Amino acid sequence: MANEADIVFYHAPQSRSIIAQWMLEELGQPYHLHLLNLKKEEHKQPAYLAVNPMGKVPAIAHKGVIITEAAAICCHLADAYPQAGLNVSVGDPRRGPYLKWLFFGPSCLEPAIIDRMFKRPDVVPGALGYGTFDTTLDVVITAITEGPYLLGEQFTAADVVIGSGLVWGMAVKVVPERPEILAYAARLRERPALQRVYTKDAEFAAAQAA
Repeated sequence: MANEADIVFYHAPQSRSIIAQWMLEELGQPYHLHLLNLKKEEHKQPAYLAVNPMGKVPAIAHKGVIITEAAAICCHLADAYPQAGLNVSVGDPRRGPYLKWLFFGPSCLEPAIIDRMFKRPDVVPGALGYGTFDTTLDVVITAITEGPYLLGEQFTAADVVIGSGLVWGMAVKVVPERPEILAYAARLRERPALQRVYTKDAEFAAAQAA
């Protein structure tokens, strides 16, 4: 069991760092929460830039080692605490697909959603890491339809990353509410860890707005 000092979590409510927050709640390990107020630009102050020079959340310090980028954090924590059952171990043939989905989120799904959200002009698909929005979504939908999770019966860190992207994409009215996506999102929302995240994050946001 980790002690409280093992994991420090740098988090801003209602931001991308909710992905790491969900991962930490699924992990079941204690962590020290360091809240940042984006409206006050605390993420751009020297103290936090020393943690992440990009001035972005999330970030964690795990046993003194700084890790940034949500998918990397999820991957690291899943491997560091395998007893939580959120990873696929090296040597397991499912490790490749597991890593594929972990990095499909930030390299394909999120950029596709952002480009569509900001109505960026179409370019040659070959020039984009994700190709086309429709292809990206269809690939994800095929995987979650076979479900119940991306790797079948096992819920993993990959579901945290991809699930977060789909839920956010629907919230910003970019990802269509297709039956397969709605069913997958409903399964994710049944998880106690995600329910705790929604409750805690709403409380954090309210406290910062007060």
